[in-house]
Amino acid sequence: MKYPKEYLDEIKTRLKVSTVVSKTVSLKKRGKEYVGLSPFKNEKTPSFTVNDEKEFYHCFATSEHGNIFDFVMKTQNLKFGESVKHLAQLAGMQPYMFSKQDEEKEKKWKEYQAIYNQYVDFYHNQLLKNDTYSNARDYLKKRSLGKEEVKKFQIGYIEKNPKFFDKLKNEFNEQALIESGLFYLDEKNKNYVERFRGRLIFPINNISGQPIALGGRIIEKSDYLAKYINSPETIFFKKGSNLYNLDLARKLSNKLDHIYLVEGYMDVVGLSKNGIENVVANLGTSLTDKQILTLNQFFDDIIICFDGDESGYKAAVRAAENSIKELKPEKQISFLFLPDKEDPDSFVNKNGKNYFIDFSKQSKISIHQFIFSHYKKQTENNPSSMAIFEKKLRAIANTIKDDFIKKYVLEYFLEKIAELTPHSNQNKKQFYTKKIQSLESTKRHYKESQSLSGVELKEFSLLYLVMNNLSLLQANIHLIENVKLFTEVNKQILKLIIEKLKSGEKIDIKDLSLDSQLVDKINKFAPIKHILKNKSNNEHEIIELLEDTSRDLMNYDLEFRIQELESKFSKDLSEATFNELKELKKKQNIN
Repeated sequence: MKYPKEYLDEIKTRLKVSTVVSKTVSLKKRGKEYVGLSPFKNEKTPSFTVNDEKEFYHCFATSEHGNIFDFVMKTQNLKFGESVKHLAQLAGMQPYMFSKQDEEKEKKWKEYQAIYNQYVDFYHNQLLKNDTYSNARDYLKKRSLGKEEVKKFQIGYIEKNPKFFDKLKNEFNEQALIESGLFYLDEKNKNYVERFRGRLIFPINNISGQPIALGGRIIEKSDYLAKYINSPETIFFKKGSNLYNLDLARKLSNKLDHIYLVEGYMDVVGLSKNGIENVVANLGTSLTDKQILTLNQFFDDIIICFDGDESGYKAAVRAAENSIKELKPEKQISFLFLPDKEDPDSFVNKNGKNYFIDFSKQSKISIHQFIFSHYKKQTENNPSSMAIFEKKLRAIANTIKDDFIKKYVLEYFLEKIAELTPHSNQNKKQFYTKKIQSLESTKRHYKESQSLSGVELKEFSLLYLVMNNLSLLQANIHLIENVKLFTEVNKQILKLIIEKLKSGEKIDIKDLSLDSQLVDKINKFAPIKHILKNKSNNEHEIIELLEDTSRDLMNYDLEFRIQELESKFSKDLSEATFNELKELKKKQNIN
């Protein structure tokens, strides 16, 4: 079965090579690469390497080499289609349903790719070698960009009267050339015109580094031509789904946890030239959900840095309102505002890399702080204006998909509003005081829960289920009899409950003389209680939850044992330890 390239690329985007390989091979970080014992040969000295940046593995002992699909096929004895299904599931994607149209689309993609490769290569080489392009080179020099940047980003220049269409039509049909977005028909003169004539061109690549569109920048002053233009949307290029320079920036996610999002191609190139390479641009459109989700796959903190002028500020407001809905506890979205009339390119050229980074750390503000600040500026101190203000902020908070973040942001907004209304009537004060206390309680709860390990929280879930379903467990004691806990105090509680259940006596949780503070802690932090809210709590569902929780705890035990063996293996590199490790990892995958 054939799969569309974009489907396979999406799998590779979501899964690092090290993530896939580490399910079979114990890997250790070494510089930019990971190393481990070859899965293709018994060995004592590691000769197997994984490189996430280059998206391949290599075995020096056997010369085996390939990507994640190759690895799964060879280690699990699967056909290509089976490996795709396996990895798609691992990546959280739906299985692909092949249709007749896919074959036609794949054919079009190959033609589309060939057109773009020829086009980009030709005009890139012309800029580097053609002496008649001195005006374009002078412009780049004025922007402090040299050959290194031109080569890295494959920048090209298209003369004012190009005739590359005539060359390409000998190899490709006219319909394909028009559908590429590189040309359009001049109805008046009845000839095909190059869309980017008289402009510097910046190839927009897909996640795999293949050009799928262009951005164009005019280099001469004009009263009627747009400074920047992009390729029109095609079946292979959607502005809202792509980001300029993502193919290069994503490779830095192993080293850096943050990414700068800027407005223009020149900003990306300028920052990169100054040593800040974790940067992308959003192709001149409003920031979309898809772009945020894509960046979140690689980075924990998205820093949005638009131009320091009115249009840049307006773009930032739109970006904030569009992207806050994707905010998650593990992820951050921040805004960095530059001085007036500065853009990232000019700012970093004037001040240098270190100043830009320090300025970013000190000056960036979180997305909810920015939104509040923006609407506060538009609000007058009267009941009508304040009511509109609150209504707007509530509406924005309610778009957030994550419930915990939604609650936190809403309560932050209400707290800040309360600070603006110190002279409100007593009832109003009480209302906001309650909200402020709720916010503090939420903060406190979150901080306390963060101090608990994942194992402890999972143990709390099991104990919560047990303590609230004693009569059910009296008849199904086998569900908890062999569950292994890690925390000593939790072990003792479970042991005591099991002993009482085995006695056959009818018991109540109050009769067990448990530490009341610990019971309160379990009731407060057990994550399972949030799931139970949405369940009917019948016996079948409770048993399923108990089995799931027990299985998770078993996996924690496996992980702990695997870590112990990995530590042992790093010291003695024995075949016995390696085989034991391999068996445990098989069990882990089964569970």
